[in-house]
Amino acid sequence: MFRSKIIVTLRKSILDPQGKAVEHGIHSLGYTAVKSVRIGKIVELSIDASNKEEAERVIREVSEKLLANPVMEDFTFTIEEL
Repeated sequence: MFRSKIIVTLRKSILDPQGKAVEHGIHSLGYTAVKSVRIGKIVELSIDASNKEEAERVIREVSEKLLANPVMEDFTFTIEEL
């Protein structure tokens, strides 16, 4: 059994209006040291696979086919054996 955290974020070239709104809110609270904010999503999966390579294959396929829009988003992931 494996556990994975998949982080999906907008590509750097894509404008992030939600991130800009949060950045503005942070600045309005007086935290001017914060220079930029990008918003993403984290998806956690438990995977019943016989080995790490099979679990990684499942993670990549699920991320590419469902979780991340390949035109606008990138993803990274971590994986740990339970």
